[in-house]
Amino acid sequence: MTRLPCLLLLAVLPAAALAETPMSAPAFEGYTTGKTLYYATDGYAYGIEEYLEGRRVRWSFLDGECQEGEWYPSGDMICFVYDGIGDPQCWTFYEKSGGITARFENDPESTELVETRQTRDPLLCMGPKTGV
Repeated sequence: MTRLPCLLLLAVLPAAALAETPMSAPAFEGYTTGKTLYYATDGYAYGIEEYLEGRRVRWSFLDGECQEGEWYPSGDMICFVYDGIGDPQCWTFYEKSGGITARFENDPESTELVETRQTRDPLLCMGPKTGV
């Protein structure tokens, strides 16, 4: 009877290991290109990113303003560089049932984004703020 729990544990381990395997750059590119993904953190809407051809992206913090940029692989991470923001922002992406998750700079104690929705509609950008 003690074999059954051991066999069940062995059956679950490969799935658990797969769930924590970072997405490769080709897998990430295949999953995201041509889509607009909505992200949340801690149950709250966080932002939207449109993934364009040629590893180009368009990001918004849900405020109507957009940042143009591009992404590139760096080890197990996907790094984003946006126009006007000098430092790369690197994330480790994981494919899970229901979408992808992203861990900032591969730090489990840092921000984790969860995909909440995806569409093929382009991201609507209102443009930069204009002063009075």
